[in-house]
Amino acid sequence: MKKTLVGVMAAAMLFTGTAMAAPADSMQKQLDGLTKQYKFPAALATTTDANGRTTHQTSGTAELNKRIPVPKNGEVRAGSNTKAFVAAVVMQLNAEGKVELDAPVTKYLPNAIKDNSITVRQLLNHTSGLANYTEYMGLDKFEEQRHRYFEPRELLDIANAHEPTGKPGEKFKYSNTNYVLLGLIIQKTTGRPVAENVDQRIIKKLNLKDTYWPTVGEQTIRGRHPHGYARTGNGIEDVTELDPSWGWAAGQIISTTKDLNTFFNALVNGDLVPAQQREEMQKTVDTKGEMWPGARYGLGIASTPLSCGGNYWGHGGDIHGYETRGGVNAQGRAFSVAVTALPGTMQNTPEEAVKAHEAILTTVDTALCGK
Repeated sequence: MKKTLVGVMAAAMLFTGTAMAAPADSMQKQLDGLTKQYKFPAALATTTDANGRTTHQTSGTAELNKRIPVPKNGEVRAGSNTKAFVAAVVMQLNAEGKVELDAPVTKYLPNAIKDNSITVRQLLNHTSGLANYTEYMGLDKFEEQRHRYFEPRELLDIANAHEPTGKPGEKFKYSNTNYVLLGLIIQKTTGRPVAENVDQRIIKKLNLKDTYWPTVGEQTIRGRHPHGYARTGNGIEDVTELDPSWGWAAGQIISTTKDLNTFFNALVNGDLVPAQQREEMQKTVDTKGEMWPGARYGLGIASTPLSCGGNYWGHGGDIHGYETRGGVNAQGRAFSVAVTALPGTMQNTPEEAVKAHEAILTTVDTALCGK
């Protein structure tokens, strides 16, 4: 959810050749490095091979300053991975003839925004130029906003009160406002809540048993989970319980590393959306300076180069207490990793935070490339 730290991924570019499975002990060392060297309280990961076999690994502790085993495949707040779920629903609606990618947003939501030229596609790939509401809602004083409930229209009002960051279609500029609008478009065109659409069209269809959209007012995590931590005005706090409504269609979902693997594999290589819509989703724009090096953004999914050649498709998510990264490569191998604090929470300097973020990206690259 928060803007991703920009770092150099050169450290990840250590391997060449054909992708192969990373040895389990190699992945364990990567996770142990995240908790020991970079001081994330917990790290948990799942590798899913092309045949659907899964391997779960963990490191650290489920609660800071205690020795409590991290639950394998524990539930975490998945943050902006929510955008990929929402984008998948939009593409299904596109296939059904209910939403046109190049139609103006105001065709579906009259008067929702001032610029009648912004299209649905520009929302999906973050080229709308709309202001990002999360930059103006006081999240820097998170302890004051942590338990507040936000209506989706309230989030849109915050964005509309600020000037655009550019002209529609001009450049990539990550904005959570885009996905609030997409959530509202889904609701307008289907007559049902976006959460219900995601649940019926994706979660139930793929049998994602540990993935759900929290209900209004729900602040806890339902299943087994590691605690999440954030740096607030009170120091480093346990922020596992919070109201995620400020993320809504841009970042509210709770999931697991295994379910994320299943979802991204189905989205990229399966039949979750028709082939024509998958092709549209993989038409990308440059994200230079906005995301991690080499990343290109499609319609709700991002492509990242692999050190062994090719790339992987995924998204990633940042929300107070949790960061997730991962995706699926061309061979159908999927990997997701979660840590229980955002980079910069446990580290003392911006340089250390950047290195911690790079280490997470390196872990993904190692898993999808191997030695």
